[in-house]
Amino acid sequence: MFPREYRGVAFAVALFVLVQLGALALVPSFAESGYQPVDDPQDPVNSLIYIVAIVVMTGFMLAAFRYELDWAIRLLIVGVSGWLSWYVFSAILPPLLAAIPAIAVAVGLLVHPEWYVIDSAGVLMGAGAAGLFGITFGILPALILLVFLAIYDAISVYGTEHMLTLAEGVMDLNIPVVLVIPTTLSYSLLEDDFSGAADVHEGDDEGEEGEPIKGDEDGEITADSDDEITADSDDEHDTADGDDPDEDPSRDAFFIGLGDAVIPAVLVASAATFSPAPHLSVPVVGLNLPALLAMVGIVAGLLVLMSWVMKGRAHAGLPLLNGGAIGGYLIGSLLAGVPLIEAVGLGPFV
Repeated sequence: MFPREYRGVAFAVALFVLVQLGALALVPSFAESGYQPVDDPQDPVNSLIYIVAIVVMTGFMLAAFRYELDWAIRLLIVGVSGWLSWYVFSAILPPLLAAIPAIAVAVGLLVHPEWYVIDSAGVLMGAGAAGLFGITFGILPALILLVFLAIYDAISVYGTEHMLTLAEGVMDLNIPVVLVIPTTLSYSLLEDDFSGAADVHEGDDEGEEGEPIKGDEDGEITADSDDEITADSDDEHDTADGDDPDEDPSRDAFFIGLGDAVIPAVLVASAATFSPAPHLSVPVVGLNLPALLAMVGIVAGLLVLMSWVMKGRAHAGLPLLNGGAIGGYLIGSLLAGVPLIEAVGLGPFV
């Protein structure tokens, strides 16, 4: 790993932590405002409904890309960005005033979707979505959701590979279904042609500049269950263009699926909301030991994922990230004195 890549990893960790802290800060306001969409957050059926919605949305996006309806996907995601941003801003502003910055987010995505605009919108969306799902899913439904999506992610990346097809489709739409991790300040998302992330299913051994891009063997793309990807953007002036072979060949940017940040953060928000563990004395955010160690587990999973991706292989993100979140949550629950049956949400059923 080169120094620029270390900086990229640090930036990725910072974005993930911002999503988690944002969700924790929003949970009390969301709950107080009555944004909880279900009557019983502890009902496991809530997870099943969301899982079905993911499968349906996946099919819709695959069909949209097949029939060249990319514009519809872009408008849909931009609209969702504005909607979730409104939820976030309404936690600190009156509803009508909150609409102003929310609309500004959507307009920014339409007129100038540079990486910093994408990341800002992504953090707002991620925090809002994780906070809303955190008050929607009790502990057991949240665990079911994370386990299923980790398995689904692995199958869709290593087995059917249909998420890699979605990855190819969303890469050049410049929408916040990804977090952009630049390793240099000179990087521009709008000028990136994503040549290193193209044609991952064609079986070709080399790209236009001799770069290996064959599927999960050499193309550095990781997709998750919400059409998110972790990929790399090769330096525009690397050794394939005849530059000094001793020059730092590190990448200009990595791309991490927004769902990779949101889905494990759901357990963090759920733990802070529904775990019987006592809350810690932390300002602004409601935090207990299970939620804190779930955050630590997510960061640990992210570090492992980034190290694997930088070795040049495609990887599903959610098995590591959700696994880290669940492991950290369970350890935190036991350390906080919460019995295991209660920690996994089975108390009301036994």
